[in-house]
This record gives sequence, C-alpha cells and structure tokens, in this order.
Amino acid sequence: MKHDKAVVVFSGGQDSTTCLFWALKNFKEVEVVTFDYGQRHALEIECAKHIAQELNVRHHILNMSLLNQLAPNALTRDDIEINEGEEGELPSTFVPGRNLVFLSFAGILASQIGAKHIVTGVCETDFSGYPDCRDAFVKSLNVTLNLSMDTSFVIHTPLMWINKAETWALADQLGAFDFVRQKTLTCYNGIIADGCGECPACKLRLQGMEAYVQSLR
Repeated sequence: MKHDKAVVVFSGGQDSTTCLFWALKNFKEVEVVTFDYGQRHALEIECAKHIAQELNVRHHILNMSLLNQLAPNALTRDDIEINEGEEGELPSTFVPGRNLVFLSFAGILASQIGAKHIVTGVCETDFSGYPDCRDAFVKSLNVTLNLSMDTSFVIHTPLMWINKAETWALADQLGAFDFVRQKTLTCYNGIIADGCGECPACKLRLQGMEAYVQSLR
C-alpha cells in the first residue's frame, strides 16, 4: 500500500479525519472526496475544506443534491427532529442509500484518478443501527464495484470493529488526537470541536474520549 493511491470519503468529522490520518500514513498518495447533499449544516463542507487545505491533500466536492430530494430526514431537513429512534427503528438521522451512493461515486472518482484504494469511516461497533455501515454491506459493495468497473478496488474500513474510545486511541497513535478534537465537526447542531454536548453524535464522541482518557490513568 505504501506505493499506492487512495481516496478517503471525507466529511470533516472525527471518524473520517481519523481515517484520513490513517491513509496518509499507509499510502503514498491520498485524495479526499466530500459529498454536498444539502446536509443540515453547510459548515460541514467548510470544515472539510479547511482540514484538506491544512493537510495539503487534494479535495473533491461532489454535488449530490438529488439525495436530499429523495431522502428527507433529520440530516437534510431542519424541521425533522433528531432522535435515536425507538427500539427496532432506525434513527431519524439515517439517510437511505447514503453510503451506497457515496462509495459508488468514490469508486468512479478513484477510477478516474488512478486510485485502487477507497477508505471510509463506517463502523459496525457504533453504527447506530445504520444498515449501510455494516461490514457485510461494505464487502458486498466492494465486489459489486469491482465487477461493475472490471477493476480491483479495495475498500478499507479502519474503524469497522472499534468503538469510539478506540477511535480516539487510534487518532492518538497517529499523532492526531488534538487535531481531531479541535478541528473536526461531528455535532448535529453544527458546532466544531467538542460540539453542543447534547446531540447523540456529541454524546457518543464525548463518552468515547472520556473513556480513552480514563484508560491512560
């Protein structure tokens, strides 16, 4: 992999930024792709831009506004309340088909720029019930992409089997703990760094960080 090129699916959040640092360590050349699908906060895209510029990686921003039209939910509509869903139900933040679409277009981009590796921060341990974050889905799509383009992409999921505390630990091992904490946007309410502290994403992020810091004592 040290001689290869990779594309990171990049939102500017904790997980994708940790994956970016992982990719920069493991690949000769790295580019990132961010999808503009009319998400709740345009600041997410600005945050991704700033991080890409600071780390000096080429940044592609693709217009995916059709996804917003097709999939109304709490991440694409201000009038839909953010909730974690009742038992057996998906959270209101689930965007149907999002990772299917994102990884498919990342594969198309990868084919155009000569990259054989696609990196994504999906995680089955803390996946909030999202079906398109499961390992089985990623492996299935990897096969489909390769068949559809007659190529040999590898989709990497560095966070697939680790929890948020272990994600913080990985960022620390990569020398990026402070960078990830201070410069990423995970918050559903659009607040960079430690966020609002109240939304589900912030709570999960904070609990993970506290657990990791506690483990160092």
